[in-house]
Amino acid sequence: QVQLVESGGGLVQAGGSLRLSCAASGRTFSRDAMGWFRQAPGKEREWVATITWSGVNTYYVDSVKGRFTISRDNAKNTVYLQMNSLKPEDTAVYYCAASLNPYERTSRLGGYDYWGQGTQVTVSS
Repeated sequence: QVQLVESGGGLVQAGGSLRLSCAASGRTFSRDAMGWFRQAPGKEREWVATITWSGVNTYYVDSVKGRFTISRDNAKNTVYLQMNSLKPEDTAVYYCAASLNPYERTSRLGGYDYWGQGTQVTVSS
């Protein structure tokens, strides 16, 4: 059974940091592009960042550039999202996703084939 399991969410004050992890199992994801999305209450799920299969190329939504860093460890089948200088508007459920296209860079939800269940991130002001 293919699974993506996110962890590392929690409650943090504005200006703080969190590191999210997404552990993949059931198949090898080392040839997949991996992405992070988030969904705030009452809003649509939005793309946050993507990393291609090798880790060489990364892409970010403008609102997190310079604050968030996506990375991966293919030996561990894990992708990370380091979030610094967090703001209350970053509060959301964060989801990781895998795309069978190793060079995927799309922000469209339809570009991703596997999804995790999400982890809650709450940033207090």
